[in-house]
This record gives sequence, C-alpha cells and structure tokens, in this order.
Amino acid sequence: MKGLYTILLLVCSNVFMTFAWYGHLKLNEMKWFEHLPLIAVIAFSWGIAFFEYCLQVPANRIGFEANGGPFNLMQLKVIQEVITLTVFVLFSVVAFGMHIRWNHILAALLLVGAVYLVFAFK
Repeated sequence: MKGLYTILLLVCSNVFMTFAWYGHLKLNEMKWFEHLPLIAVIAFSWGIAFFEYCLQVPANRIGFEANGGPFNLMQLKVIQEVITLTVFVLFSVVAFGMHIRWNHILAALLLVGAVYLVFAFK
C-alpha cells in the first residue's frame, strides 16, 4: 500500500506543481491576471507550490525504502519524472490545446524503458 500511496501523492503533487509552473501562462489570458506585476505572479505560483510540497514530501518519505517504503532513491526520482511528464502532457493538451505528435509518443516509450531499467536491476 505504501507504493500506491506514494504514487497517488506524487500525482496530486504534480498537478499542483504543473499549475504553479505553467498555469500562470494560461491565467495570463484573464484581464485581472495579465496586469499583475511579476512579483505577484511569483507569489501566486509559490502559494500553489506550497500545496505541491505538502504532498510531495510525504510521498517521498512514505515511499523511500529507508523509511519502510518499497522504492530506492533512483526509483522514486524516475517515478516522479514520469508522473511529472505525464501530468504536463495532459495539462498542455487540455489547457493549451497542444497536439501529441509521433516524437512525443516515442519519448513516452523511452520513458517506459527508463522505468524498466531502473526497476529491473535493483
């Protein structure tokens, strides 16, 4: 169950992270937001990123093998990166209307290979 909790927390944290990092680009389409000074946009993003950290730190603590979790440090990082890129792709398609192309699919397959290599030779 610790592995599942870790992954669920990482998915949720990445939703916040992606919105904190890239959501302001979409929000800039709103009149009230586009006139905010950069420091206000940074503060807004940090406010969102706070919740990302509130989920990511427990995810890593729960999932790390030294704390009784199922993953070593490399595995945690690869899981995090795959989730980050997956959430980002979904966000870019939904929020910005981006199109998935053949090279994106190939990159995703290479990520699957990276996950395999990290877990296969523990």
